[in-house]
Formats: sequence, C-alpha cells, structure tokens
Amino acid sequence: MSKTAETVWNNCLAFIEDNITSQAYKTWFEPIKAVKLTDNALSIQVPSKFFYEWLEEHYVKILKVALTKELGSSAKLVYIIKMENTYGNKQPFTEKIPSANRSNLRSQDVDVPLKNKSPELRNPFVIPGIRNVKIESQLNPNYNFENFLEGESNRLARSAGLAVANKPGGTSFNPLLIFGGVGLGKTHLGHAIGVDIKDKYPEKTVLYISAEKFTQQYIESVKKNNRNDFIHFYQIIDVLIVDDIQLLSGKAGTQDVFFHIFNHLHQNGKQVILTSDKAPVDMVDIEQRLLSRFKWGLSAELNHPDYDTRVAIIKNKLYRDGVEMPDDIVEFLANNIKTNIRELEGAIISLIAHSSFNKKEITIELARKIVDNYVKHTKREVSIDYIQKVVSDYFQMDVDTLQSKTRKRHIVQARQLAMFFAKKLTKASLASIGSQIGQRDHATVLHACKTVDNLSTTDKQFRKYVEELNKKLTL
Repeated sequence: MSKTAETVWNNCLAFIEDNITSQAYKTWFEPIKAVKLTDNALSIQVPSKFFYEWLEEHYVKILKVALTKELGSSAKLVYIIKMENTYGNKQPFTEKIPSANRSNLRSQDVDVPLKNKSPELRNPFVIPGIRNVKIESQLNPNYNFENFLEGESNRLARSAGLAVANKPGGTSFNPLLIFGGVGLGKTHLGHAIGVDIKDKYPEKTVLYISAEKFTQQYIESVKKNNRNDFIHFYQIIDVLIVDDIQLLSGKAGTQDVFFHIFNHLHQNGKQVILTSDKAPVDMVDIEQRLLSRFKWGLSAELNHPDYDTRVAIIKNKLYRDGVEMPDDIVEFLANNIKTNIRELEGAIISLIAHSSFNKKEITIELARKIVDNYVKHTKREVSIDYIQKVVSDYFQMDVDTLQSKTRKRHIVQARQLAMFFAKKLTKASLASIGSQIGQRDHATVLHACKTVDNLSTTDKQFRKYVEELNKKLTL
C-alpha cells in the first residue's frame, strides 16, 4: 500500500500526541494540514509565520523523530505558510520553507519605506486626555509584568507579551490579540506590554485606548470634518493598544477607519495589540477583512487561573499591600473564588478593610462571610468536563462515547446538549468548547446550539431533557 501525505502525517500526529501535553497538541498540531508527499519530503501547511517559528524552536526534535519513523533517515519536512497578503490581494500568500533552514526564510511583508518623521510628534487635533505636543501613552504603571503572575492559564499570552515588549513590531505576534472572560487580566496585560516598551524604548510613541473611546473620537472627527486628521494621528503611533476591540461590532464607519489605520501601522512595522472578550472566530458584526487581519499574528487566550496561580495571586497582592494572612485563609479564598481574578483581589481588599475598620482579627469565619457576600450574586461557572460528565450520566453512557465520532441519534443529541450547556453555562469560546467535546470545530458547536433550541420548541421529550439537565447543572 503506497503512503500518502495524510497517512504519513496522521501517523506522525499519533506519535506526537503520545509525547506532548494535550493542550500543546491542540494548539500547535491540530491546525496543521498535510499537503503532499514527494519522494521522502512531506509538505505541511501552517497558518502563519509565527506557527512555523514556534514549531522549529520548540518541536523540531519530536517532528524529526516522528518523520524518521515513517519515512526513514532521509525524510524531509517542508512548511507551507498560507496567509492573506497584507495589501489585500485576493490570492492567499503562500511560501515554502524547508524545516530547520531559516536562512531560506524570505520576508513576508512588502517592503514599504518608513516616512521621515520629526523627533517631536505634533497632535493634529485635540483628543481628550492627550496633550497637544507630547502624546501621553495613557498607560497605568501599576499594571506591569511584575504583578502579572504567570500560570498555566496565561503562560502563552504572557510569553508573547514579553516577546512583543522586547521587540515591538519585530516579531510574528503582530497583531497580538489577547482574549478571555471578564476579570482575567486582558487590560492588565495590554498595559504591561505598553509599560515595558516605554521603559525599553522611551523614544517610541505608545498609546493605549479603549475601543469605545476610539469610536467616540472617530464620530467627533466626522462631525468636525477632520476625519483625515484623525487617521493621520493614529498612523504616527508606534505601538497601538486597543482594549475591548469587540466593541467595534456593528459600527461600520469605525471599522472602516480602523481597517485603514491597522493596514498602515502593520505595513510600516508598527506594533498593534488588541484585547477582546471573544476569540476572532466568535466575534459578530465585525467585517471579514478585519477579522482576517486579527488572525495574522497570534490570538492568545487567558483562561481561568488554576489553584496554584490563585494562591500566588493572593500572596503577591498581600505582599504588595504589606499585609500578612494565615495560609489556611489564603487557601480558603483560593478554593472559593475560582473564575475571576478581579473578584479574587476585590475579596482580599474587602477582607483587609473589614479587619482594619472593625479592628477584628482575620479569621476563617470573617473570610467566609466576606466570600459569601462577595460572590453570592455571582453565577458560579461549571466546567466543560463537569457538563460532559453530567450529560453522559443522564443518558447512561460514558464520556468517551459522548465524544466519539458515531452518528447514532441518541449519542449525537447527548453531544449537542453538552455543547449547548457549555455555551450557556461557561465563558469558553465556541472553538474551545468544540475542542474539548470530541475535537469538533466552532461551526459544529454553533449548529448544535441551534438544533437544541429548535428541538426544545418542537419535541416535548427533548424539552424534558433540557429542563432536567438544566436543573442538575445549575443546582
């Protein structure tokens, strides 16, 4: 039986999956496609230059072992990078790069000469909060890398942020899009990158702005008939940090002007950093041409911090505030506030305040009272794993069966219900839900949710499933 690119690559993937973490496998190997097999050279397609660089830096040894097992010692690996051209050509940009041969890597950016600019940038029109002569960064120095603690939930985003801060505009992380739920540190990380860049490169013009304020400024510029001045102002920024970019949703004019600003900055080697509460694939009412640009660099997700990270966050906060707290109370807080760093820090502040004002010792009882008051109105988030377990038990099957590729009706419906409740009860992205429930894509999850909604209104028995599972999952 002759070997094909798909069979060779699938065998390589099976070997790789057994030898690295599941998260690393999902992130760095699932998006790769086998393209062709010529003699002993396997060509694989990766979605960006960043992907190629990361694989070569971190996984080249395991790739070599896996490929040698399949094709022998003369095996070769060729990367095909496929992405859209910065200048809006309809044909996708494709470049072939032999593995471990970086000298052959040509620049993917069209060479655009940088315009000469005066050493002092003059603000062409008044923007609230920004002085006319010197452009203030609007950064909060308290949001820095020192107090943005690293954990499993944020390691990729934090590492990418540090890389950008060391070489703004000079890495493959452009744009860097940081996304995740409320209170997980997106704004903090955006500021931290900007603060670090200002420390390392004081000559660079860095600007932090919320998408909401950007929209207000754009509307004002249209009213005053100085839209071109507005665009020119943003084109002279070296590092642009836009918070909550998803708020451009439905704002066609603002999206259009941001598209032109983004293109100019990207083509001139300037750095763009964006934050969002959604992954690009889950954003609605954002133009496709913008979404495609958001995907050019790296989209890094901030997840809920694990227990060890929560303990480290509490201890760091106490250390910075000069407060001591018994370990059992630290552990109690970490065990009871799990989904939101902002809530965690807020509970610590409340606990310290109650202790100081009432001159009471910090005890477990006081901590329990504060936590109960602090999170009683907060809907506790269940995990996707827990949802799958409850749904599987309800339909008397195991989780492996629920996640399987079978098309048997009762198993498909169970899987769709698990996806429906994961979207309803967690803050996970559609892509993340699909990945955790049987390696499906976001479109499958979206279809599952629509199917459950439709069957709930037309099928009495199915509606009973939804109601009973809802009770089990929200008790």
